[in-house]
Amino acid sequence: MKKKWSVKLLLIWLITLAAAGVNWFCPLKMGLDLQGGAHLVLETDMSQIDVSARAEALNSVKEVIGRRVDLYGVAEPLIQTAQVGGSDRLIVELPGIEDIDQAVALIGQTAQLDFRESLTVEASASAMVFSSTGLTGKDLKKAGVSFAGSGVQSGQAVVDLEFTADGAKKFAGLTQANVGKPLAIFLDDQLVTAPIVNEPILDGRAQISGNFDADSASQLAVQLNAGALPVPVKIIAQKNISATLGAASIDQSLKAGVIGLVLVSLFMVSLYRLPGLIAVVGLIIYGLITLSLYRLIPVTLTLPGIAGLILSVGMAVDSNILIFERFKEERRAGRPFRLALELAFGRAWDAIKDANITTIAVSLILINPFNLQWLNTSGMVRGFALTLLLGVLTSLFTGIFVTRTLMRQFLSKRYD
Repeated sequence: MKKKWSVKLLLIWLITLAAAGVNWFCPLKMGLDLQGGAHLVLETDMSQIDVSARAEALNSVKEVIGRRVDLYGVAEPLIQTAQVGGSDRLIVELPGIEDIDQAVALIGQTAQLDFRESLTVEASASAMVFSSTGLTGKDLKKAGVSFAGSGVQSGQAVVDLEFTADGAKKFAGLTQANVGKPLAIFLDDQLVTAPIVNEPILDGRAQISGNFDADSASQLAVQLNAGALPVPVKIIAQKNISATLGAASIDQSLKAGVIGLVLVSLFMVSLYRLPGLIAVVGLIIYGLITLSLYRLIPVTLTLPGIAGLILSVGMAVDSNILIFERFKEERRAGRPFRLALELAFGRAWDAIKDANITTIAVSLILINPFNLQWLNTSGMVRGFALTLLLGVLTSLFTGIFVTRTLMRQFLSKRYD
């Protein structure tokens, strides 16, 4: 039995060292309220859109820009729609983007996409003359990156295209008429790519292959998604914004967190003595693992996210208190240490499980992983729920596995 415990103890130390290494080498991603970023105001041109369809068009623009920002890896952007006078606008805030020109490049200006067929046969695409086909960015549902699974190009990055129902019909006709010829893709009248049509494509799903690596394929997918805007947009205001909380407020929050942890540790040690000290060690391991998960995923840490982390720490402490109180009751009943320990963890587990399952369920509802419109869609609230969810799951691991293993290893000789 002792050998089995020793293997578990070794596993705990390896996990702790790995978590410490991740925390040392990987940076934390901070949200807009903690590190600042770029603020853009975009105005849409609704002159070609019916009044009844403008609200839907504006939401479509918001979704496309959000998808494009996500492809660049900007987490928790704030994208809001607004109506000022007679104009429809979008407000875009990107955390961590210090270069305003980079932010403008992420969003794009008019980003009008259209597909053109060749009128001439030349050796290079740049020398060809292309004409518009009527297939535009309005007909493109989305573009993404995948990797070829078989054939000569197995494992190579490719760009996947998916068209709308109307776009699929147009694209089917174009590919039938241009087999063996290039079908060029232009973005704002600039040639992006001119892939050769190998065969008619009738299902509205196409794949662009070539000498792509993962980065170049992702860049092309971003450009194509940018072109899928239903209406033209232009940037009318742009500026860098500083962290809303400021460095002083962040320092104060960190100090408050450290003071709270110290007080909790003193409470645990004074009330439960050596088991309390082991619980504090478990909380330290919990903190290292949780922060390493934030860095690896990565989680964009905002002030609500910090609140979620602190709340999960409280729940981890609460689990230890339930276990220790049950352990004291079993010892008062005259049971030997090992039996009392197993009974304490086993009987406290029901209460711990019910409390944590409830929190996990609420966290998943707030995260809204399927983007259901009748649930929360706020990035800040999602950040809070995600940090809370990760914290609760980690606290279950450290409370049941880490603390129990440490108590078995270091307290059994003392009490038996």
